[in-house]
Amino acid sequence: MEGTSARRKRLALLTLCVAMFMAMLDNVVVNVALPRIGQDLDAGISGLQWVAEGYSLVYAALVLTGGAVGDRYGRTRMFVLGLGLFTAGSALAALAGTIEVLVGGRMVQGVGAALLTPGSLTLLGHVFTDERERTRAIGLWSGVSALGLSIGPVIGGPMVEHLGWASVFWINVPIGVVGVVLAAKVLPGIPPRARRIDFGGFALSAAGLGLLVYALIEGPSRGWSDSLVVGCGAAALALLVAFLLLELRLAEPMLELRLFRDSALNGALLSGFMVSFGMFGALFFLPLMMQGVLGWSPSGAAYGGLPMTAMLVVAGPLSGRLAARYGPRLPMVLGLALCAVGLGGLSLYGDHAHYVEYLWTLFTLGFGMGLTFTPISIAVLRRVAPARTGMASATVNTLRELGGVLGIAVLGAVLTNRMTDELTSALHQLGVPPGAVGPIADAPTGAAHGGGGPAGALPAPVQQAVDGAFVDGIHLALRCGSAALAVTAVLVAVLLGRARPIAQADPGAAQAEELAGANR
Repeated sequence: MEGTSARRKRLALLTLCVAMFMAMLDNVVVNVALPRIGQDLDAGISGLQWVAEGYSLVYAALVLTGGAVGDRYGRTRMFVLGLGLFTAGSALAALAGTIEVLVGGRMVQGVGAALLTPGSLTLLGHVFTDERERTRAIGLWSGVSALGLSIGPVIGGPMVEHLGWASVFWINVPIGVVGVVLAAKVLPGIPPRARRIDFGGFALSAAGLGLLVYALIEGPSRGWSDSLVVGCGAAALALLVAFLLLELRLAEPMLELRLFRDSALNGALLSGFMVSFGMFGALFFLPLMMQGVLGWSPSGAAYGGLPMTAMLVVAGPLSGRLAARYGPRLPMVLGLALCAVGLGGLSLYGDHAHYVEYLWTLFTLGFGMGLTFTPISIAVLRRVAPARTGMASATVNTLRELGGVLGIAVLGAVLTNRMTDELTSALHQLGVPPGAVGPIADAPTGAAHGGGGPAGALPAPVQQAVDGAFVDGIHLALRCGSAALAVTAVLVAVLLGRARPIAQADPGAAQAEELAGANR
């Protein structure tokens, strides 16, 4: 697009940023609405996990296929189609009267996001061909994506409080309609190329991920020795192993495993996965604690996250400059370490802590998250040839989304197990029968109160036991996320420290010419 006017470039960048903002926003905006959804639709913790996982799981399962479809039928065409589906899914979710319909709407949103996001980085590269101009555009695009993750609760809280939980989905509809019209007019037409679509890989990966997440979410309530849970876990492992073996045999696979030969790309992919694992998994439960245990309003819980938003705004552009000057290693490792410190620090404060006391952890988390997003995208563009950026971008998005899926499921299992153990012991001392533990354990979501809110009808000693057990579970989940991120920071430092130009690292590789330049 050499002849593209500056105005057209700005409009194209605006379109891509808005679409990515919406896709990232929807990862988290629903979190602040979960307590109200639990009350209105009578959903427990596992039901609310599916509201979050319905979007993320479908996205993670389809995004690699979305990249292949974009190659075959045109990036811009699939971008527009994806944005349209995302908008339709938002409307369906907003109209939902049951938890099942809401999860269905979230899944449609996930399909749309899987079609639109893989082509975003490729389209950005076609619009901005100058290296410095493209780096600045990527910094802004990545910063806006990160902002969507942080600002979701901030704008969602007041909307939920004053307009109802459906408003967090309705907001996407007018923006999506405008985005579809604008995308069709200003985005470049990238010629499609003949590409085999790996339907076998799609079926194996989607089934494997679905069964794995089902086992992780249902394990705490059914019991880890339950035959259905064990069977789903074993089947998931077999299907995912079969998926990897199939991808190794195909000439044009859905997941390009050759990307993992490059230690710099390994570091970038691991960073994206683990930041989502630790942050999404932990932050999923914080609105439940703030509203269900601490008694905050949705707006109060939302405004409490403003320090994270502020730090994301600051760290996004800074990380781009650091990556351009020193390479992605410094901001990536520093960001992971700060996220680990922030999560660990947050686990030190209980339900009687004052907001000012743990404010520093929110600043730390926001700054750490902001430092990681841009370097990942820059690492991909620096080390992957233009023909492979779509595949690499889809892989990054898949692992990032999969990290969030597994973070919510795994850390949710940690929380639920600890909470159930603590609550069973506490309620036994209060003379509550064991059969009542399950319904009472859903009290932080409001479901146990029939929509009556966090204060509900539970006797005071029982409510105190619920709150204490839930906070203990949150603390353990936060510490597990912190430990995982700390280990990841060390691994990424080692991987990016070993990175070499691919011609030196693997001179005999058949695809070596497709990977460009060093990362440092």
